[in-house]
Amino acid sequence: MIEEIFRAEYGRAVSVLTRVLGDLDLAEEAVQDAFTTAAEQWPVKGVPPAPAGWIITTARNRAIDKLRRESKGHEKLAQAALLQHEPEEEVGDVPDDRLRLIFTCCHPALALPAQVALTLKLLGGLTTGEIARAFLVPEPTMAQRIVRAKGKIRAARIPYRVPRDADLPERLKAVLAVVYLIFNEGYLDKVGLEAEAIRLGRVLAQLMPDEPEVWGLLALMLLVASRREARLRDGEIVLLADQDRSRWDADLIAEGQDIVRRCLRWNRPGPYQIQAAINAVHSDPPTDWHQVVALYDQLLAVTPSPVVALHRAVAVAETDGPEKALREVDALDLDRYHLFHAVRAELLTRLGQDPTAALEAALDRAEHPAERALLRGRLAAADQQDHADEHDQHDHDPQPGRDTTGL
Repeated sequence: MIEEIFRAEYGRAVSVLTRVLGDLDLAEEAVQDAFTTAAEQWPVKGVPPAPAGWIITTARNRAIDKLRRESKGHEKLAQAALLQHEPEEEVGDVPDDRLRLIFTCCHPALALPAQVALTLKLLGGLTTGEIARAFLVPEPTMAQRIVRAKGKIRAARIPYRVPRDADLPERLKAVLAVVYLIFNEGYLDKVGLEAEAIRLGRVLAQLMPDEPEVWGLLALMLLVASRREARLRDGEIVLLADQDRSRWDADLIAEGQDIVRRCLRWNRPGPYQIQAAINAVHSDPPTDWHQVVALYDQLLAVTPSPVVALHRAVAVAETDGPEKALREVDALDLDRYHLFHAVRAELLTRLGQDPTAALEAALDRAEHPAERALLRGRLAAADQQDHADEHDQHDHDPQPGRDTTGL
């Protein structure tokens, strides 16, 4: 229960206090203290009727106490006095507290990866390890990146303010990346994060209605979310080809496809629009794999990436066969990525080769229980096939000890 509330409300609580305090570290520390107190008290006293309000009030009280303890002159005391009152709603171009803080963290003074990582930490309620996995980097590397970003904010005195219209476009790329990574973190089991990302996407679309990439991201999330009910079976991932399409959400598909058509009329393609178009093709069975390959070619031209190339290779396997796809996959430097090894295993299986080593490598790198369950099932199937092949081989081999040199 506390973990669910943490996921849902951590970002909002940090954003409310940051807006009033103008001090990110103090806001984050106060909210973390509030959740620590909740973990101690709620199991004994019960969950309060309005847990989100309880967290924000408790965090504000923690901030007041800290400011009073550290007060030097009137400035800190004035901040503490301000916090004793409910924060007034700030008027600005961004009509949502969490979205405000996303835009604020995505300040151009920070490198793009730092912007995204810091915002995910503050708004998504994600751990440093979860963010590291999203970026395919070691956790200590990500921890240092977040610390450096906070340090740069302090050193440069970057203000935490609501951006105006003129500031929005230059921060849009990082904002979209943050929203999409929050969505991806909720892809398998964190329904609240997936829904929150879609909500933020809708707010962005209202805020910037003439930005096709904003609409492209919204369409992409809607089309992927439409398959949620068919995505898992007994805690194990069901691959797209094996999903029960009757369980797909027709309304989300229709809305997503309508947005994709609207984006095509803009004729200003970007990575989210292209990914949305790919998912729109998958939503109209049977999948036109030649069209999917063509769209991945366009995506690679816009956003060159080994991960994109990996997904393109999956489509190539359907159009030109697994042998060509495997050659493309083996040319990629994605050893840390579990899906790289999982794709290799699938292609090896289709070529009649042993996928065991690739499956073991994928399992060693996968962390989500549903992904691990799928890989264990495929390993068991590969093992059974090996035993069957050995049995067939023994049926045709000479009997042990029999002299065959003259045959």
